[in-house]
Amino acid sequence: MRNALLVLLAAAAVLGGVLVVRPVLTRTPESAASPAAGPESAAPPGGAPGRPTPEQPWAGSPAEPWPVGAAGITMPDSTPATGVFDEQQVAANLAAVKAHLVAADLDPQVMAGGNGQQVLDLMQPQDADLLSQALAHPDTGHDPANWLSRFDPAWAVPVTGEVKVQGKVGFESDGDRGMLVHADVTFVYALRPGPEAAKPVPDPNGGGYVRVDASRLVDREIVRRVQDFRFYDPKRYRVTPGRPAVASSRSEFGNNRCELGSGYLQPQFLSLRAGAGGPAPSGPATDPYDRTKPLQDSGECGTLTRS
Repeated sequence: MRNALLVLLAAAAVLGGVLVVRPVLTRTPESAASPAAGPESAAPPGGAPGRPTPEQPWAGSPAEPWPVGAAGITMPDSTPATGVFDEQQVAANLAAVKAHLVAADLDPQVMAGGNGQQVLDLMQPQDADLLSQALAHPDTGHDPANWLSRFDPAWAVPVTGEVKVQGKVGFESDGDRGMLVHADVTFVYALRPGPEAAKPVPDPNGGGYVRVDASRLVDREIVRRVQDFRFYDPKRYRVTPGRPAVASSRSEFGNNRCELGSGYLQPQFLSLRAGAGGPAPSGPATDPYDRTKPLQDSGECGTLTRS
């Protein structure tokens, strides 16, 4: 079966379904610089043979040896004065970005479908207003999944508190405006079907419905987010000091349904959903673990080579 990859710009993308959505944020960074590539950026070899289970959710995944949680986000070794900020302020700004990444993509309450207050409290008011509106009224153009890794427990439930993470953060001067922080991080989640995903589906051959035993089923979703955060000089701009402004955000969702707009990430659970209808992946095949490649911008929901 094919897995989907979806990619959204300033929003997100999906692999295995891979769907690319155009940017929804209003600001764009003046620099396209990204964290320097390193050994972790290479596509890891395939995981060991085997299917994931509740006891071994990472079996067969290239992410199995990856660090767990925030430990997988590599931060700069030094924090020299940059832009208008001194060494201590640069260090504090980088810590604020890491706190944002942890709250948005690793907080257990957010992952369980929470309201994202943990993230809203760390954002500039303008960004918080945009996310609040998306949370209140999600649709294809304003989906909180572009900002947060959250799952509707009716559809998908984490099978472990662990999230496998690989990525890094870099920064540069933004002149007399302040500084830019660049993050490129991949998060891998292990999930079991919720009651809605496990419902019987119509038999594609006719004759009623098909029920599949979901009690042992584990699927993984791979989320890669490439984001730029700007810190403005609080002496010149009306901002909340110490909070990052989202300058741009692009995401890629591997093994997600091709539909967007529910407000949640939705793993495909293809073994349960065969014949259930809805858009099928039709775009190019992509390895969601290959961090050397740029995010897709094809506007298609593509397929995964592995999950």
